[in-house]
Amino acid sequence: MRFSEELSLLVRSRYPLIYISTREEERAESAISRCAEDMGGNRSVYTWDYVDGYQGNPNDQGFGRRNPLQALELIEKLPASAAALFVLRDYHRFLEDIAISRKLRNLLKLLKSQPKNIIILSTQLAVPDELSNIVTLLEFPLPDVSEIRDEVENILGATGSVLSSSEVSELVRSCQGLPIERIRRVLARGIAANGTFEPSDIDLVLEEKQQTIRQTQILEFYPASERISDIGGLDNLKDWLLKRGSAFSEKARQYGLPHPRGLMLVGIQGTGKSLTAKAIAHHWHLPLLRLDVGRLFGGLVGESESRTRQMIQLAEALAPCILWIDEIDKAFAGFDGRGDSGTTSRVFGTFITWLAEKSSPVFVVATANNIQSLPPEMLRRGRFDEIFFVGLPTQEEREAIFSVHISRLRPHNLSAYDLNRLAYETPDFSGAEIEQSLIEAMHIGFSQNRDFTNEDVLEAVSQIIPLARTAQQQIEALQDWAAAGKARMASRGGGLSDRLNQQRKIPES
Repeated sequence: MRFSEELSLLVRSRYPLIYISTREEERAESAISRCAEDMGGNRSVYTWDYVDGYQGNPNDQGFGRRNPLQALELIEKLPASAAALFVLRDYHRFLEDIAISRKLRNLLKLLKSQPKNIIILSTQLAVPDELSNIVTLLEFPLPDVSEIRDEVENILGATGSVLSSSEVSELVRSCQGLPIERIRRVLARGIAANGTFEPSDIDLVLEEKQQTIRQTQILEFYPASERISDIGGLDNLKDWLLKRGSAFSEKARQYGLPHPRGLMLVGIQGTGKSLTAKAIAHHWHLPLLRLDVGRLFGGLVGESESRTRQMIQLAEALAPCILWIDEIDKAFAGFDGRGDSGTTSRVFGTFITWLAEKSSPVFVVATANNIQSLPPEMLRRGRFDEIFFVGLPTQEEREAIFSVHISRLRPHNLSAYDLNRLAYETPDFSGAEIEQSLIEAMHIGFSQNRDFTNEDVLEAVSQIIPLARTAQQQIEALQDWAAAGKARMASRGGGLSDRLNQQRKIPES
């Protein structure tokens, strides 16, 4: 149900106290005024704030200035038959006052019998327990596509800016997730720079989104320049991703395809899970949002749950996007609700319910190193489209990883390195350990005022003890879990069993 329809229904049903949490005060008040007009035009709207009191009505101009209790007295002052909406700005700050709380409860009987409603507009949600039974929360959504398009076309038309229909559509899509006021500002910024809004100015919208995300301090806008080709190996995973490259398009919706939900990447540290998340965002041309789950937890009662809901709302507002949750196993490992009054359980419950029920195009990429520590609810089908296991690379994959890194470091001298031999001499090495061996080889060459060679890489390899040896038991347990068929293999072929057998031949370090 749309906001205007839901608000109209609540008003006509004589819900006494409606609480709207939004940072778009001006737009919300416009929507409330339109709702009052659509209900016959005989319902007045009275707007109050602490500084100026009531505004817009000459008979009551300034009434209740700096007196929130007196602001409620106007409701009793008006005739019983007078239909009205009382919009109280920032009134959440006064709800803890015993006089305000008592007055609101005393007004309850009056509001039920008269065509009057109180609407609290606030930038944050704060409802005392004693008022929870009489307060109805109403979500005010960010502008939808049609509203954004109307605003964009009006501004472009007023300033003489000419964009093609495809460029306008791209601009509208880029503006999704921004409040109307921020959209106006970013368009004005482009117009001020060039006289008109140019197609190249669409990049300014991305900068504005980054600013919005930084202000929340929950999500991080992560630049993604890595490509699918930067990933060595993982052919099954790459094929799976390439098939879904157009799954967010309108053509896919017309075909009947639902939005992809996401995937979980499970595996050994340093095998390319985080790199894959970045490459997905770059390949699909979607913004990458990184969630540090630790930032969801706050010290105040209810703050963690509020931050979780804010994270979900922001991610959905910026959709289509990639939501990257790195090392999710560390956030929810072995929680039992004890020691934090059940906060972790409630945050986890809200999060996995959203994963199962979300219909917005937010593609969640979660990475985990220790799958056994995750609650089984997280792994149930429906939360993610697929669970991939990313193990240690085979010799062929190690050769590809060496090729990727050396092509980046020495793009004109790749033939000078024996990739096959380097791959052969690095059994049990992860992609991160291969990269580190190349960095160490560069240090060797740089210290002797020459370029690094095959021998430098081999010397560096001999000095690195891979994680497969230092954490042999944990890796064997993870390999056993994957070998039991509980996840799809990210790499092609039967390399898992070969690597598993090889792992078990490694002597204890």
